[in-house]
Amino acid sequence: MSQSQNYCPDCQSELVWQPEGYFCDFCQQPFRKEAYCNECGVRLEKLQACGSASYFCHCCNELKSKSRVKIVFAPQAEAQ
Repeated sequence: MSQSQNYCPDCQSELVWQPEGYFCDFCQQPFRKEAYCNECGVRLEKLQACGSASYFCHCCNELKSKSRVKIVFAPQAEAQ
């Protein structure tokens, strides 16, 4: 079974992982992966331990599993 795919929000091409983050070869644009609370919509803090990732919502004051968050790919701002 393959891993979940990450697609460009603009052209739906598969995003490629690079050390700086995700990149769309078709659009030539970098993206960052962001997680939002499915209950209140606030951006979540990512917590990683022992090879697994969870998210924490400071608004709800709850730990959220990967299956309970909304993942969004946002364009990265160009380095100044």
